[in-house]
Amino acid sequence: MATAPHEKSPALGPYTETSTASKNSSSFSAFSPLANAYSRFSGWRTTLGLPNPGTVENLQKEVKTTHLTNFIFDGARADLMKGLSMDPAFQVTHSFQLASQSVPPTYTFGALFANPKVLLQGNVDHEGNVSGRLQQSWSASNTSKVQAQLGMQPGHTMIQLEHDYSGLDYTLNAKVINPSPLDGSGIYVGSYLQSVSKRLALGIETLYQRAALDQAEMTSSYLAKLTGSNGKWIATTQFQPIGVLQATYWHKLSEKVEAAADLQVIAAPMRRDAIATVGAKYDLRMSTFRAQLDSTGKVSALLEQRFAPSFAFTVAGEIDHFKNAAKVGVGVMIESTSLTPEEMGMVPPPGQPHF
Repeated sequence: MATAPHEKSPALGPYTETSTASKNSSSFSAFSPLANAYSRFSGWRTTLGLPNPGTVENLQKEVKTTHLTNFIFDGARADLMKGLSMDPAFQVTHSFQLASQSVPPTYTFGALFANPKVLLQGNVDHEGNVSGRLQQSWSASNTSKVQAQLGMQPGHTMIQLEHDYSGLDYTLNAKVINPSPLDGSGIYVGSYLQSVSKRLALGIETLYQRAALDQAEMTSSYLAKLTGSNGKWIATTQFQPIGVLQATYWHKLSEKVEAAADLQVIAAPMRRDAIATVGAKYDLRMSTFRAQLDSTGKVSALLEQRFAPSFAFTVAGEIDHFKNAAKVGVGVMIESTSLTPEEMGMVPPPGQPHF
């Protein structure tokens, strides 16, 4: 009796392969109109040549560097810095502050490490309070930041996580402060700034604060930034619907002179207030002078004189005419390094042999 031949499984014919490919192509074709529309929209945005507007955090950067708010101090201050390396950069700092009317006497030791992608900075004072900052650049468009502080007193401990994304003509920022994975409490901030023309940028910043399960609050701010055609002046506006408005104007009068104005208005139901501030900065060959006047009657000035590349002397003063009070500050900054001129990238003087 003849044995029956072995049965063979049917081979995948061209119909089966074609049906599988058709399923893939049909699923792709469902999204192809959206992909084509986005591609055309991206190409159109590229042809506009819109600039990157910068981050919301630096919206008023020029005004802050011109005014004295971040530079004024009183009492005596000394900063001693020593550079240990240039590439990567590594330096340590000893800071002393005495006889201040607002800050108790403090000593702070700090260290800084930086290379093209990573920035590490830490400080510790004589009471044991520790603070640190980490900045990691993953690419030209993505940057992550971490800030932390450990305080010896209750309520002085915090952590902040942040990420920046910089697009061709827009920036995105996400920030969270003291998040708790147990109850979701913390402060959450998100911002978006978009260039709508070569001179105008519009944006929004939203803050969501949750103190407990049944306590939550959300506020939004609307932003605008207008830049002059030659980049010599910048005007910004930040408005909150609860009745808070801040407007700034910065103008570069010359290569060495800058002027800035700031107006803050609060028109909330429980509070009404307004403060106007004007200031100027003069950059001389070996010194920088800042002066400021506000509507509360405060007149302040600061002079930073650099006698040598490694030595600077600072004098600051403020007079409050309405309160009949005055503050004076004196500071020195000394920089030293153990690096050779070759390690610092300095060119030897003429006639000196090159090794």
